[in-house]
Formats: sequence, structure tokens, C-alpha cells
Amino acid sequence: MMKENFKKIRKNKGFVIFYAVTLATIFLSIALSVASVALKEIKFGSSAKDTNNAFYAADAGVECALLYDKTGAYFVSGNYSINCNNNNNVTAIENPSKFWTFAISQLNSDKLGCVKITMDKTSGVPPLNTITANGYNSGGGILGVCNPSPTSAVERELTTSY
Repeated sequence: MMKENFKKIRKNKGFVIFYAVTLATIFLSIALSVASVALKEIKFGSSAKDTNNAFYAADAGVECALLYDKTGAYFVSGNYSINCNNNNNVTAIENPSKFWTFAISQLNSDKLGCVKITMDKTSGVPPLNTITANGYNSGGGILGVCNPSPTSAVERELTTSY
């Protein structure tokens, strides 16, 4: 009788290991799925922040150009020194005629955002002024320089005509 019980135990021995491995596999796949969803949420959250920073940098550039253009003393002829966002000595360079470009750096809360602005006053009759601002979430940590990374920077463009 004892031999028969021993044989039954030996037959069921592999089933316990199989059952344990199956449960471990199920729990591991659930954990990996949850981790994958969490990682995607983190990436989405940071991408939304980068997009907002780039958009607000572009908006700041448009507002800066509008502020100086509406005074009437700027963007007529030649180069101009502009002060936006406490960036002293930003120079709007006219090249070609009636087409100015300049950049503002150290934007956003982390001071890494920047914007490249073009003011176009070459359009015909009636005079149409166009401001194009390319805002970036990074690349503007150095005062007066807007050099976004081609692989990691997020860019948003705003164009305003009036």
C-alpha cells in the first residue's frame, strides 16, 4: 500500500512545478503590461510639456515682434537692437531689404526654450506684414543663441499677418 501512494506522489510531482511556472508567467506578463502602459503615459506627459513650451516660445516671439513693429520706429530700414524677455542686445538683422531675422533665448520656466523670428515686410499692396516665429522647447540655454537639437527638440511655428 505504501508503494502505491509513493507512485501517486511521484506522478504528481511535475504538475506542481508546471503549475508554479504557469502562474509566474501570468504574473510576469501582467506586470510587464502595466509597466509598458506606465512608460507610455510618462512619455506622453513629457511630450505634452515639450509641445507647450515650444508653442509658448513661438507666441512670445510673435508678441515681441508685434510690440516693436507697432511702435513705428522699428522694422523700417537697417538693423535694430531689441530687448524681449530681458535678453539685451538681441539684434534684428535686415537681410535682404525689408526682411528681418532675430532670435530670443532662455524662454520658458526652465530657461532652455528659444524662438527664431522673421519679420517680412516685402509683401505688396496694401502693405502686408508677416511675422513667422519658430519656437523650440530646448536649444536656447545660452543668452542670444537659439540652436535646437535636430533630434530631440520640439518645434512649433506661428505665422501672423496684418
